[in-house]
Amino acid sequence: MRGVSAPDSTGAGRGRTAPTRPVRAAAPPPERTTRQTAVEEDSVDAVIAWFAEEGRDLPWRHEDASTWAILVSEVMLQQTPVVRVLPRWLEWMERWPAPSDLADAPTAEVLRCWDRLGYPRRALRLQECARVIVREHGGRVPRGEEALRSLPGIGEYTAAAITAFSHQERAVVVDTNIRRVLARSVRGRALPDRSYSAAERAVATASLPLPRQRSVDWNRAVMELGALVCTARAPRCEQCPLAGNGCAWFAAGRPRAQEDTRRRQAFEGTDRQMRGMIMALLRRDGSAAEDQLLALDEANIERARRGIRTLIADGLAVREGTQLRLP
Repeated sequence: MRGVSAPDSTGAGRGRTAPTRPVRAAAPPPERTTRQTAVEEDSVDAVIAWFAEEGRDLPWRHEDASTWAILVSEVMLQQTPVVRVLPRWLEWMERWPAPSDLADAPTAEVLRCWDRLGYPRRALRLQECARVIVREHGGRVPRGEEALRSLPGIGEYTAAAITAFSHQERAVVVDTNIRRVLARSVRGRALPDRSYSAAERAVATASLPLPRQRSVDWNRAVMELGALVCTARAPRCEQCPLAGNGCAWFAAGRPRAQEDTRRRQAFEGTDRQMRGMIMALLRRDGSAAEDQLLALDEANIERARRGIRTLIADGLAVREGTQLRLP
């Protein structure tokens, strides 16, 4: 996901009836007495009920979506918004509805279909993943987070998301959106830590409801809340089910985040931009002369050369004499 970009997210469709709060099991649950350690049960209820009314109706959330379809959506959604992913996902599912279909596809066609989603190595990893699923798992996406994480391109977040959203099992799903909701509601901070920390992991684990289905509903709902309402730059607290009771950050008056001193590189003029320009040309024409590629930045030819070298190294392009082509 991933975003996300870390990665961004999945869940179920709009209009589901909000689940009733379950009766406690005989065994006592983990201690959840303070907002500093976990989301309270009433807040879980509120977020799940909100999602039942406001959750987006996305095709990978439908009950008939296959595990493979959900896996593809999670990889595409890493660091890429839903509005860009949706048309690409629909095309992929039309062309390659099962791992075996993608495994047999020409790699050049896979990269063309990836289009402008960005980070095209994800497309290569998805095809590698499909081939491993066919070769080692009989064409079926395996169950269990450990087995999923053994697949190419599948990390901790994606394995947990597939386990929760497809296999309907209890899993600690944590993407950028969930981290932000928990940072505000539990820890009273405007933004999560710079990188996924042990403290964040502890809050996410303690906040996950114990009943299996309730945990799945919570993962869907809190992720959607972060994507639509508890956003990074312009949170819509007036629409948040936690604003009245359950958000430490809102209760404290929405204190500003500590200044982030990390330098952010502009996209314009970067090597990443150059790689994208080269890939766009190769997707359009299939191949291009090196002189044509170097002319993409006549003021900095070395930048274009770096783009060519790194694309070849990443398996995204192949050199044939003075030509560069898709693999």
